[in-house]
Amino acid sequence: MVGGALLIVLTVALQPVTDVRDCSNYGGSGNASVFSDENWDLIYPLLLLAWLSAVVTEQLLPITWNGRKGGLIVARATLAVMVALVASCCAGVQLLGLCH
Repeated sequence: MVGGALLIVLTVALQPVTDVRDCSNYGGSGNASVFSDENWDLIYPLLLLAWLSAVVTEQLLPITWNGRKGGLIVARATLAVMVALVASCCAGVQLLGLCH
């Protein structure tokens, strides 16, 4: 949850374009960045991938299981990974594909 919150704060701080009409290439062709610095087009998806990897790693740690039974461990891990995956894909793909 901390990683997701940090990514939300980062996204708000970067102030990406949220409307196609605000893209620098609106009405033309070519690729434009939704961020003011084009380097974030590579860094942002890498951060999303790192967050997803951290969630998967956390679910594999025995301390995360906290005395739960096998079924609850699998259900909790599946839910955590799916939420992180859907959030990463929905936010990342939609945001980064906006001006392309």
